[in-house]
Amino acid sequence: MKSKTTELRVRYSETDQMQYVHHSNYAKYFEIARIEWLREAGISYKEMEEQGIILPVVNLLTEFKKPAKYDDVLTIKTSIKQIPTAKIIFTYEIYNQKGELLTTGESTLVFVDMKKNRPMKCPENILDIILKQKD
Repeated sequence: MKSKTTELRVRYSETDQMQYVHHSNYAKYFEIARIEWLREAGISYKEMEEQGIILPVVNLLTEFKKPAKYDDVLTIKTSIKQIPTAKIIFTYEIYNQKGELLTTGESTLVFVDMKKNRPMKCPENILDIILKQKD
């Protein structure tokens, strides 16, 4: 699937005493990049929720290779790992401004019908949009 990139600058509040990004912030970075991937593809979280569909995260993997530091400009490369079924899996690569790979990650989200509170298949309209994102 097509990759999308998102840039952000590390804020001081996201770092520890060593000025390294605290590990808890990577889940937020992945969420920012995932939302932007969907938005650029033409999929709105807000509209999904209005249609009674939510996407809770059920699995999150992060592998730290090098630390991100205060004031670094990070580029997050986001892709979908496979064609969604009842779940959608995003992959992430985070690079600093020097192009060094700092972190990789993966998140698995499940399509859930809010009224039934049960997993559901990826809606056809969303699947069609995602399939158009193939490289």
